[in-house]
Order: sequence, then C-alpha cells, then structure tokens
Amino acid sequence: MVYDLRPSLADISHFLSRRRLAMVGVSQNPRDFTRSLFREFISRGYDVVPVHPGVAEIEGHSCYARVQDIAPPVAAVLVLTPPAVTNQIAHDCVDAGVAEVWMYRAAGAGAVSREAIDYCEANGIRVIPGECPFMFFPRTGLPHRIHGFVRRITRSYPQ
Repeated sequence: MVYDLRPSLADISHFLSRRRLAMVGVSQNPRDFTRSLFREFISRGYDVVPVHPGVAEIEGHSCYARVQDIAPPVAAVLVLTPPAVTNQIAHDCVDAGVAEVWMYRAAGAGAVSREAIDYCEANGIRVIPGECPFMFFPRTGLPHRIHGFVRRITRSYPQ
C-alpha cells in the first residue's frame, strides 16, 4: 500500500546534515539501486554503515547484521527494505536509540510501513516516510533533477 505522507524539507535537511548514518538493506548486487545510493552517500563524504544480515562487508565497509550491533552507534538510519521487514527495523532502531529514520520510496510502497511509522513516532523517532534521497542532493544527476521538477509542478514535492 502507498501512503501519502509527505515529510517536510526541514526534516529531510536535518537527516542529510548527519554525516554518519546506517543504510539497512543495501544489496549484495553491485548493480542494484541501493548500491548506487550507498556509493552516492560515500562520494558526498558521508560515513555510511551498511546493515545486511549474513554479509561481512559491502564495498570495503564493515557490514552489520542489525542496527543495534553498530559501534559506535548511529543516530540516523536509511531503510531500503520491503515494508514487512521495515517493521522489524523500526523495533531495532528503537532498541538502538536511533533518533531519525528515513523509509526510502521512489515508486510503490518502497520501505514505507504505516505500522513502522507509528511505532517509531510513538517511541520518539523522527520519520521521513518516503522520498528518494537522490532528489535532495545538491548537484544531483539529471534523472533526479527531473524527478524533483515533476514533483514540484505536481505539487507533491515536500514543503
């Protein structure tokens, strides 16, 4: 199910101002979109911690099985999982003391789960429900700029 929950630009900017974050659900496939996003954050100077059970490392970065295992802990988590998995990740984020969670979405439901949103918010975690970070990076690629432009003219871009 797709939820029409728009985050604010202020929430998005605050999340992106954190220079260290975890990415849950980064694929083992180097051609997968999640890997492109992972590499983009790295190229922009972020300290990105991949989280994927059963994987030791992704692109030379130590990978953790769960958010709670990350040392030192992170305050922000970008979730790239199916919604059913996002529900468990929300619990992991609460257990780990995470302050902000971004549930990725470009099309369809993405990682967005109403149950996970409600659980995070009930436990004091700021949630960005949906959106693709590529759209909010300065000097991003043309497809992402076009995506942002279309969202602006259709009045669905975060305010």
